[in-house]
Amino acid sequence: MNLGKVVGTVVSTRKEASLSGIRFLLVRLCDTDGKETGAFVVSADAIGAGPGEYVLTAAGSSARQTTLTKDRPVDNVILAIVDEWEILGTTKYLKD
Repeated sequence: MNLGKVVGTVVSTRKEASLSGIRFLLVRLCDTDGKETGAFVVSADAIGAGPGEYVLTAAGSSARQTTLTKDRPVDNVILAIVDEWEILGTTKYLKD
């Protein structure tokens, strides 16, 4: 899994039929301090994430393990919205 921040949406009016109904979001990967690393990924949104939220993403065959993405041609999926993370007893992020 990877940690990232939702920074935008991706709209596609023409796509493979099995992708209909899936919302795609642009996620910028982050380090453990929440700093954006510069790498972007387009993720299928399996949980209803929104702009500015920190999320966990899964890639590769793991991306096809959610209820929404099962047997669909996706390579990256948002599978959790992060509420908090801490490292060595220090809270690095706490959702408002």
